[in-house]
Amino acid sequence: MIRQPSRHCTVELQAVPARIGHVRRIVSAQLRYWRLDALIDPAALGVTELLANVHRHARPSKQCTVELCVLLDQLTVSVHDEDPRLPRIRAADTWDTCGRGLALIAALSESWGVRPDGSGKVVWFTLPALTTAPEEACTVRGYLEPLPLEDTGTAAGPCPGIRGTRVG
Repeated sequence: MIRQPSRHCTVELQAVPARIGHVRRIVSAQLRYWRLDALIDPAALGVTELLANVHRHARPSKQCTVELCVLLDQLTVSVHDEDPRLPRIRAADTWDTCGRGLALIAALSESWGVRPDGSGKVVWFTLPALTTAPEEACTVRGYLEPLPLEDTGTAAGPCPGIRGTRVG
């Protein structure tokens, strides 16, 4: 039984530090509007990590699209950029100041992945969008739980190819 129709939001931006905070506020406001308050922190953190990766690594441009998609009881957050190089989880040493973004995405999400898309790629993650028990809506995996190092890029992920209204 479908309790709610699908919900979708798209934000197009250039991934520069000044815009990342703005997108976090848009994501937070949209999730509040959808009454998914329990997902604001993990979704905003995940979006920040993915946009920081676009800012740091994407070539030739920093242009990207952030999508939020709720289908049934799952929120999918995805970031599409124009760089075809696919990211991988890497093992960061204790004192490294970067290199933990995808490991963080893997730890905070139910699932995640990467897929080629046109001339670029999409990196996505999902969170359970349960509205009945906010304290159970997002469970963060333990730090020592194994991360998915293989097969993360094979699934297209929920909500592939869905486009919605531009925001921002």
